[in-house]
Amino acid sequence: MIWLFDLDDTLHDAARASMPGIHEAMGAYMERELQLTRAQADALRRRYWLRYGATLLGLVRHHGVKAAHFLHDTHRLPGLEERVSGHRHDFAAIRRLRGTRLILTNAPRAYAERVLGALRITHLFDAVISVEDMVMFGHIRPKPDARMLRALVARLRVPAARCVLVEDTLVHQKSARAVGMRTVWMRRYAARRSGTPVRPRAGRPAYVDRQVLALRQLQRRPPR
Repeated sequence: MIWLFDLDDTLHDAARASMPGIHEAMGAYMERELQLTRAQADALRRRYWLRYGATLLGLVRHHGVKAAHFLHDTHRLPGLEERVSGHRHDFAAIRRLRGTRLILTNAPRAYAERVLGALRITHLFDAVISVEDMVMFGHIRPKPDARMLRALVARLRVPAARCVLVEDTLVHQKSARAVGMRTVWMRRYAARRSGTPVRPRAGRPAYVDRQVLALRQLQRRPPR
């Protein structure tokens, strides 16, 4: 089995640790580089995220922004390590999973490595697949791009059905299922922020095999 773990809001509480700072940095970057007001920058950031799944893609495609420059500038995040938090029971469950364990994140590698280091779980994963690795024919193709996911399966040299994507974002799950992967919807952090009780199977889309509030649930019943 190949376990593909998302990073933000799957392994740690990104809404607390990093997302506010990333959004602030993206807004400042777009104001400066595109000569926009803050309101214009925020609206454009959201529009590109909804359209392409990543603000970066819109900036590269429509404004000639250099991906490496954008990623470096928007993920500096002073004090990140002091804000990162996760759950030791989740990490213990990951350690017990049989198979290959990979990080699959739309975040840049340097940021992912900082978060994993702060959580002290770098050793639990065989590799980190970051946004810099999601390049096809000279273009970045992050999640939920199905072409990238198919290429990843081919690179791993396993049937897609042997890959399990553990992830908080439904549109990414939908693409994973379209290429034949199994899917686990991690809802811990979203449920905590909404304050709404989550019942098993309530509102679960057909392309999601399982929904969990803790990764230790994977030990009791892996997705089929």
